[in-house]
Amino acid sequence: MNPLKREQIIQSLKSDRIFDLLIIGGGATGCGVALDAASRGLSVALVEKNDFAEGTSGRSTKLLHGGVRYLESAVKHLDPVQYHLVRDGLKERGVLLRIAPHLCHRIPLVTPLYRWMEIPYIFAGLKLYDVLAGSMNIGHSRLLTRRKALESFPMLKTSGLKAGVSYYDGQFNDARMAVTLALTAASTGATVANHVGVTGLLKEGNRIAGAVVADSLSGDEWDIPAHCVVNATGPFSDTIRKLDNPDARPMLKVSSGTHLVLDEHFSPPDTGLLIPRTKDGRVLFIMPWEGQTLVGTTDEPSELSEHPRPMEEEIDYLVHYIGRYFDLQFSRNDIKAAWAGLRPLVSDPGKSDTAKLSRDHVLEESPSGLLTITGGKWTTYRKMACDTVNYVIRRFNLDCNSECRTDRIPLIGGAAFETGQGARLAEEKGLDPLIAAHLSRAYGDKAPSVMMIAEDGFGDVLAKGYPYLEAEVLWGARYEMATHAMDVLARRTPIALLDTAAARASAQRVVKIMGQELSWDPERCRQEERMVEERLSSAI
Repeated sequence: MNPLKREQIIQSLKSDRIFDLLIIGGGATGCGVALDAASRGLSVALVEKNDFAEGTSGRSTKLLHGGVRYLESAVKHLDPVQYHLVRDGLKERGVLLRIAPHLCHRIPLVTPLYRWMEIPYIFAGLKLYDVLAGSMNIGHSRLLTRRKALESFPMLKTSGLKAGVSYYDGQFNDARMAVTLALTAASTGATVANHVGVTGLLKEGNRIAGAVVADSLSGDEWDIPAHCVVNATGPFSDTIRKLDNPDARPMLKVSSGTHLVLDEHFSPPDTGLLIPRTKDGRVLFIMPWEGQTLVGTTDEPSELSEHPRPMEEEIDYLVHYIGRYFDLQFSRNDIKAAWAGLRPLVSDPGKSDTAKLSRDHVLEESPSGLLTITGGKWTTYRKMACDTVNYVIRRFNLDCNSECRTDRIPLIGGAAFETGQGARLAEEKGLDPLIAAHLSRAYGDKAPSVMMIAEDGFGDVLAKGYPYLEAEVLWGARYEMATHAMDVLARRTPIALLDTAAARASAQRVVKIMGQELSWDPERCRQEERMVEERLSSAI
């Protein structure tokens, strides 16, 4: 890989060219649209106000799934929208496991059953889940005896446990997936930039003709002309729509999903837990992720915020259900990190409960031609992108006869990745197996290149007990467009999401390495350290 120079990216965005597409938003959907469009030969620019996946796309429950809850709704209410959402999600889950095998893997999930009448109902539902996956099925559901359920998830509360059901879904590293999508789009010809925000929209007559953007680092502001502007800003979609038309009726409601991270001993290393129905009808997951235990998520109406803070009542809600289903001693002191993400839900004025709003996506064109793609979920980002690009080509008569082929384009790191790569890396380099496994999962076939940097004096871990290396800081700044210390601490690596104390302990070293690579002066270094503390303090 060649180093990605921010100065060159910004200069490309400042050129006089008129792009076919200008995409606003660097989350899953925006990066997916950029890759799809660029791979068809269209000229593409993408700008993201913060970092790639800094918002919703980096704060998910880390599952690639069809949606067990949506399937129940589809069957109960004969709802075709929910049915197609599940079917599409299961198909896309299989595609993502194929094009990003280093970042995605399957995980068995156990559903504990404490009432006899639940057994046939839940088992039949999960069998239907298997059937809908068709040829993309990644494992078959199984009915578990009480003993087998406890063997699979020994932390389960034993009192009243009757049986269990085991099924498979996909798990992934969401932030690294979004960054990798952005990098793959760039390698295909797109011009993508983080920390560049839209301040206004350009119009010729009454038609959208591009956007006014500002670089948050330099303060420079300039115009980017484009034949089509795609608004892919997730929960902030209405904000961009109001730049186009201040009287635009809101199309979204926003809900908050809080997650907790606990120590690894709260879950088996390779099996998760699905709680299919809480008292208020929600679904909760407790599962291993990045060597720790992830618990989530809540689903509460929320206010719009770039860095949402988990509410105390939502943390209490999750703590209550951990105690209800676990036979382990647990207190709030066991929480290593807590964070929240916002979900963009297509609004229905008749529904006040955000848990019941559809997760399907919507593509809207305003009278002036602004395209907004919103809703949906991580698993279906590729389909959302395909639908968007297909529409753009037809609607704006763009010179492109190519069909979508992102189901066949390996994401960076995935082309030559092999399952046993981590073990080989450990043997060849004499590396700690946990570090080798992490590098293999995070970077795929680029892991040996990261190791070359580690062997050049950056081989120490950033935080005790975690496999993240100093080399990854340099790699992120040089090859992955990391611009701030939090870009590395929260997205190029997941330290800040896993352990707030470990992220604090790592911050100074991260700032020093990035400062040397990016030529920061002492004041910039101090600003970065303050920014890290501010972000970590607002997380919990």
